[in-house]
Amino acid sequence: MAATVVRFGTNVEVVCESGVVILDRKSAICVLGTGLIGGSVLRAAAGAGYEAWGYNRSPAGAKAAQADGFDVTDDIETVLRRAAADDALIVIGVPMPAIDSILSDIKLFAPGCVLTDVVSVKAPVAAAVGENELGARYVGGHPMAGTSESGWAASTSELFQGAAWAIGVDPGTHAQAWARVARLALDCGAYLVPVVAAEHDRAVARISHLPHVLAEALAVTGAGGGDLALGLAAGSFRDGTRVAATAADLVRAICEPNAEALLDALDDTLRLLGAARDSLAADGVLGELVDAGYSERARYDTLQRWEITGIRPGDHEWLERLREAGQRGGVIRTLD
Repeated sequence: MAATVVRFGTNVEVVCESGVVILDRKSAICVLGTGLIGGSVLRAAAGAGYEAWGYNRSPAGAKAAQADGFDVTDDIETVLRRAAADDALIVIGVPMPAIDSILSDIKLFAPGCVLTDVVSVKAPVAAAVGENELGARYVGGHPMAGTSESGWAASTSELFQGAAWAIGVDPGTHAQAWARVARLALDCGAYLVPVVAAEHDRAVARISHLPHVLAEALAVTGAGGGDLALGLAAGSFRDGTRVAATAADLVRAICEPNAEALLDALDDTLRLLGAARDSLAADGVLGELVDAGYSERARYDTLQRWEITGIRPGDHEWLERLREAGQRGGVIRTLD
């Protein structure tokens, strides 16, 4: 198969006749926001051999990263001008409330860079990217990993090992940009789940955002039993309330931008709990909820993730084919 070598700054890419883009060298990485997720991306990328640097709006946060030997500063203009000069892949790791400000800076100082993010919602980010006229080189992303802790000190290069990393396959996504983002996620130790923004947001409302709300409710209800109840609490209460230990402002930044999808998930949950309550009040039993919950948890534990092969970025209808494969539980573990 004939191939053409194309150079983008310091990056070398091979474009085959089919339009497939293969990265021959690791691209430079610029991470904006070096908290738990962004900081872990920076650590993992540097560990995988990328030239990586970052930005943190807090001077204390930047100094903490510097103390660990990482190239992080609180000077956004300097960071982005360097990204533009080196054709770096920019990774946005700030909370949703800070997205507009960061995108404005990118538009001003590095509008030609490939752009991705690790924010927990995708449709609002994609809309903001479009409003800032940066959509042509944007690929949405969301690593499904985290802890209840936050900040640079909580970050680790191992956070994404074996984790799912949602990667956007929305209409108009460019193959070259997608391949760079995909390669970074794989090099961080994750596997890829291709998904479009709206479907991603509906899914994470149920398996990520709803658990935060339920954990908060369980923590409050449990504490309503007083110190005796908390003194007796053990594994089930601890595990069920783990994410309630996440800083409240961060929980709001994660959940509230996905309000519509989260409301649907909450409505379904309230219907289930209401039916269980009515059954318990009338007959002294919990009805079908316990059996259904046990069955669905078992399905989660045994879910088979099959590997997507034979679909290359740039192929005919590659985005729709990857979307359909992701809907059926397919994942990407390597790039051909």
